[in-house]
Amino acid sequence: MVKKYAALLRGVNVGGSKKVPMAQLRSVLEGLGHGDVQTYLQSGNAVFSSAQQDPVALAREMEAAIEAHFGFPVRCLVVDGAYLRAVADACPFPAAELEGRQLHATFFSEQPGAERFAAIDPAAYLPEEYRLGDRVLYLYAPNGLGRSKLAEALAKPAVTKGIDATTRNWNTVAKLVELTGAP
Repeated sequence: MVKKYAALLRGVNVGGSKKVPMAQLRSVLEGLGHGDVQTYLQSGNAVFSSAQQDPVALAREMEAAIEAHFGFPVRCLVVDGAYLRAVADACPFPAAELEGRQLHATFFSEQPGAERFAAIDPAAYLPEEYRLGDRVLYLYAPNGLGRSKLAEALAKPAVTKGIDATTRNWNTVAKLVELTGAP
């Protein structure tokens, strides 16, 4: 059975480092035998079809191919369209009422335990807020991610150590849901 997946590359095309042209990324993914390859924006988002049913295996295969092609390592998270749809549907914030820059989803390679967030006092960051979901953290940052003190606290090693994480704004999440064709 062929499934639609989204690949979320971490830290590419940011500040002049780890340049991954999207046309080349599409070629790399097609070279791995994936079909219907599309990229979205320049920030490392790709959608593709594959008969492979293991997203972790897909991510490791992609990481090896990217490093072989570009000469540097890039961590990848691969999620299927159904998961992306579930993330969108479970959003605890009023996504339809917010600008895409105000709402973000940080995707994790595994579910982080609540103890990782114990040192963060949510009241100290209001009106910014976060909620945990299934391998995702939803962040409401009314002034955007770049000015978010809560995002800074959530990115500290105590929270992220040992877990791959990558963040996308809500516009990107919604577009990836659409591109994967998740009902």
